[in-house]
Amino acid sequence: MLSEDNTDDEPVTENIGGGLVAAGTRLRLDIAYDGTDFSGWARQPDLRTVCGVLEDALSRVLREPLLLTVAGRTDAGVHAQGQVAHVDVSSVPDDFDRLVHRLARLLPPDVRITRISVAPTAFDARFSAIRRHYEYRFSTALSGADPLEARSVVSTRRPLNIDAMQTASTGMLGLHDFAAYCRRKENATTIRELQRFEWVQVGDRLTAHVSADAFCWSMVRSLIGAVLAVGEGRRTPEWAIGLLDERQRSSSVLVAPALGLSLVRVDYPADDDLAARNAETRDVRPALPGCCG
Repeated sequence: MLSEDNTDDEPVTENIGGGLVAAGTRLRLDIAYDGTDFSGWARQPDLRTVCGVLEDALSRVLREPLLLTVAGRTDAGVHAQGQVAHVDVSSVPDDFDRLVHRLARLLPPDVRITRISVAPTAFDARFSAIRRHYEYRFSTALSGADPLEARSVVSTRRPLNIDAMQTASTGMLGLHDFAAYCRRKENATTIRELQRFEWVQVGDRLTAHVSADAFCWSMVRSLIGAVLAVGEGRRTPEWAIGLLDERQRSSSVLVAPALGLSLVRVDYPADDDLAARNAETRDVRPALPGCCG
């Protein structure tokens, strides 16, 4: 199998599937994991992380040291159904279904590479992304979360005013400085465009759908925690919306537990627009009027 970006004079390497693949091929990996027993995505010394487990398995199967670039680094305990990463390889089997199956046999049961495909050279799992979609899941059942979902659904037994929660959430949509809702990271902007923040209840399941061009550290769980306080009657929608005027992390916002959060999808532009998107994302976002730089 040949990458669409190959030229005739590029070297090729024989692979175990019998086909030929260009050296330096970029692969897109679609990934799912239960984050409960991981110390987040990013590799850390002496800790079990999603990246560490995947890089070790891929390097073993493809017989070369490999490094992954991911769409979004999830925190400890956060799950993913639609995580995306890319990796550059010097050789790869042409039968990707077989490769996915081999990796499934090698990986632990709480993480899976669900799909592997050749990506355009300009594809960057992180910088090419135009939108990330998260879901935060609650059970409002008196009995608590279903035992089969206890690792990914948070139980809440307090009565919730869903209309007030939606009012607060809707008021935060758009381009804002979310400094009050983000843990500070040196030289990182907190300006984000929140594109969807919607609460949907079906039976005993209450789900928050949260989408943005990108999220800063701890932003989603902080938004959920603030709006949950509104639903419980401890705060008003105006309080949650008013925090957008603050320029530093607010100590009044309680962060929701990690276990209810899952990255469900990452959106990318058409192949022809990847390079332009990469350049746009790498530019530092300008400060909004009245915001810190």
